Amino acid sequence: MRTTYYNGVVYTGGGWADSFTVENGKFTRVGQDGQFPTDAGDAVDLGGRFVCAGFNDSHMHLLNLGHVLSMAQLSAHTDSLAGMLDYLCDYIAETNPPEGAWVLGRGFNHDYFRDERRFPTRWDLDRVSTVYPICITRACGHICVVNSKALEVLGIDRSTPQPEGGQFAFDENGELLGQFFENALNLVMERMPVPNTEEIKRMLRLSSALLNRYGITSCHSDDYDAFPGVSWKTVAGALEALADAGELTVRVNEQAQFKTPDALRGYIESGAFHHRSALFKSGPLKMIGDGSLGAHTAFLSRPYADAPETRGIPIYTQAQLDEMVDCANRNGMSVAIHAIGDAALDRVLDAIEKALAACPRENHRHGIVHCQITRPDQLARIRKMHLHVYTQSVFLDYDTTIVRARVGDTLAETSYAAKSLLSGGVSVSNGSDSPVEAPDVLRGIECAVTRRSVGSTDAPYRPEEALTVQEAIDSFTQGSAYASFEENLKGRIAENMLADFVVLERNPFETPPEQLHTIAVLETYLGGRRVYKKA
Repeated sequence: MRTTYYNGVVYTGGGWADSFTVENGKFTRVGQDGQFPTDAGDAVDLGGRFVCAGFNDSHMHLLNLGHVLSMAQLSAHTDSLAGMLDYLCDYIAETNPPEGAWVLGRGFNHDYFRDERRFPTRWDLDRVSTVYPICITRACGHICVVNSKALEVLGIDRSTPQPEGGQFAFDENGELLGQFFENALNLVMERMPVPNTEEIKRMLRLSSALLNRYGITSCHSDDYDAFPGVSWKTVAGALEALADAGELTVRVNEQAQFKTPDALRGYIESGAFHHRSALFKSGPLKMIGDGSLGAHTAFLSRPYADAPETRGIPIYTQAQLDEMVDCANRNGMSVAIHAIGDAALDRVLDAIEKALAACPRENHRHGIVHCQITRPDQLARIRKMHLHVYTQSVFLDYDTTIVRARVGDTLAETSYAAKSLLSGGVSVSNGSDSPVEAPDVLRGIECAVTRRSVGSTDAPYRPEEALTVQEAIDSFTQGSAYASFEENLKGRIAENMLADFVVLERNPFETPPEQLHTIAVLETYLGGRRVYKKA
């Protein structure tokens, strides 16, 4: 079926048009209204609305987002510790979980607590319930807190060994606080009930629908490690089954997370990393190099300015990183490695440099996920090695309020360097790391342009690193397509490209920067099929 869309303000990714034709899931003509014959099939009047290529979130957790949508939403109740605890009490009363069921929540941020600015403890959660095991996870996903009942169910006590690449905390009397950091989260997650395939599909449907509401038609997603005890084959099978049934409404490029060389080699030997289909394809090896800035677990080259007793937590040793990256590189896989602190970035750059020296590749598209706290020498290495950077501009909404306090002025003055990377010829894509942040692309575009918290008119953080509106949109479209070797398939409105596009309420190029987040997504199309329409 052929449909012509006309009378629009169409940003094509390389220029401007006001109309285009879609046929068999692709753009077949793009241009001006008068260029198209009157027998162009069905016609849709865009009413002067702004249209661009469908947004592509280049780093998120689709399955984890679906899981979070099924639990207590702490992000809306994080302005005080007491308020969050009250909400959890109300949540239990309203949902009435069966006896012994886990009560889960995610999204709190202790930096937003106005009453007591600290991490919750088991004793706080015991005020909510001593009957149900409770586990709440910070917005960043790098810290969780459990109550006393949960510790009992988990069988964790003072004699439990501390894990490599993580830790759990004690009070001054040697009692467990119920706080688990980085790899120590596995001690909790591995002992929880695991979802079955149908539950996994339900979560993926929920999150896909939410992405469509934000104009997202593609995502790069880290899902294989979402649930300890659930095989990556089960997750891949669920994604493929949804795609085959027409129920997957986003294109998924899987950032395949594996933590050991044996697991990675098994994946490679299975041949699954060559999988390609219209809606689901295998992508790079995903690894997590350190923690988060908000949690003081990002691995820095110097002590934290506001917590000088720590430099953060590295998840892998240099030798472990070297082995994993070398294995991926030798077998034709790209890597996408989480590095927030500059010390973690040093290790990741060293590992990639060694792997490419041992087995050179011209078009590897190895990448750094986050790349937040950086030094000029590291930016130069990224350029020289032709690496890709997966940024999350929306992190500036919160991080602008803490970065100087966390890392000090010297590091703060060389960090979050999106413009420097782009100007230096580095390919940059954008995303949300959802469920760390909502997958709200317009918020991300605003933060990229203003370098301020959303809606704020305060002085910007490092305004010289601001992107233009065009650069910000391109980072959520063309940049993300490039990261997955799909720049000739999607990311622009051009002939023979996939007809993934979004219709916005207003033109971002003509909207005051601090109001970009208020632009509504009206419609989202995947392969020419409408998958979302605003009520």
